[in-house]
Amino acid sequence: MVQHPDADLPPTRTIEKVMALSPADYEVSDGSTSPYVNETRIRRGDTLAAILQRLHVDGDRLQAFLTHDPSARSIYKLYPGRTVQAATDGDGNLVWLRYVHTPGNDSDGQVVTRFLEVKPDGDNYTAREMTEDTDRQVRVAMGTIESSLFAATDAAGIPDSVTLQMADILSAKIDFLRSLRQGDQFRVVYETRSHDGRYAGAGRVLALEFENQGKLYTAVWFQPPGSTAGSYYGFDGTSLRGAFLRTALKFSRISSTFGMRMHPIHKTWTGHKGVDYAAPTGTPIHSTSDGEVEFAGTQNGYGNVVIVKHDNKFSTLYAHQSRIAPGIRKGVRVTQGEVIGYVGQTGWATGPHLHYEFRINGQPVDPLSVDLPVAQKLEGKEAAAFAKETAVYKQQLNMLAQFQQSMPGTTLASAASN
Repeated sequence: MVQHPDADLPPTRTIEKVMALSPADYEVSDGSTSPYVNETRIRRGDTLAAILQRLHVDGDRLQAFLTHDPSARSIYKLYPGRTVQAATDGDGNLVWLRYVHTPGNDSDGQVVTRFLEVKPDGDNYTAREMTEDTDRQVRVAMGTIESSLFAATDAAGIPDSVTLQMADILSAKIDFLRSLRQGDQFRVVYETRSHDGRYAGAGRVLALEFENQGKLYTAVWFQPPGSTAGSYYGFDGTSLRGAFLRTALKFSRISSTFGMRMHPIHKTWTGHKGVDYAAPTGTPIHSTSDGEVEFAGTQNGYGNVVIVKHDNKFSTLYAHQSRIAPGIRKGVRVTQGEVIGYVGQTGWATGPHLHYEFRINGQPVDPLSVDLPVAQKLEGKEAAAFAKETAVYKQQLNMLAQFQQSMPGTTLASAASN
């Protein structure tokens, strides 16, 4: 199970080689005063009050303004891995507060950062949205699993937003809920954004290698020539999209497996046709592959349930939902990873969880052990362009792999290039 990023970390050796400017505290000058600028990254489960406290900002009036003023609405959503900065004068008074909510956003072909800036205005505050150009850096990092994925990436200095991408990208290959083992290793190449040397946030994962239980899984971002969209492929050119995700929830725990069990309500031995994932009520449920909604509604002991048909052979079922996502109804096409509902305990359920079934020709099979369908592979000119474009990533990851072999247990964070 993936743990909270603040979980206790085991002792580890860390080597850091950052060639871009550090996002540490820095000074700015307007010619008369020199505010001190502090920065913090948003953590999973963070609150506005906790963030202001870490920034050493007197937060009562400011928090009231941010909570109720419509001009500050972008701070209502705190995205893990994004940054909040506060500038204070020598007496500790706030000069400005910035929430970098959209780092590296493309606007008319220009790479920019969008942020909310809040400044004192007499006895109150004013807020406005601002845009600045950003610089792109490519960073490489590596780590070893000791207790959890978040603990390992935190030790390697990898932002939470990149960690979540890593789990999403390989979710069709690795069950991050139950398959990680101590000693598993990973290597990743990803983007970061900065403005005037200041860290503005993490961008896209560009390439990734993950060794899980002795097997190597790879991923690289590629946009075929002439295409308006890109996606992730294995280094052999096989798309990672189109196959089935192993789980329909981001992170949770398995509470009941496939097969015979004592029914929790009827107290009789019966066959369990799926896998149950315990998670808080309201946790988003994702379709594990592209398909068409075959049923969306209430059905006997399943409660609120969605059934997705993926082709003439495969279908998946998602039961006990607290509510079905808006727009999800019979005949609607859904894509892999799309939210189709939310965890609940409707129907025959003793607690909030997702009951997930994987069916082949209408017959339930074990979702945890079934051989999932293979995705499409690049061919011809696209394959040639892919090989040329991804060669540099292979070289960077190979360098990290050699480093890991020579210094086991060491983590590395490095700026690779601009």
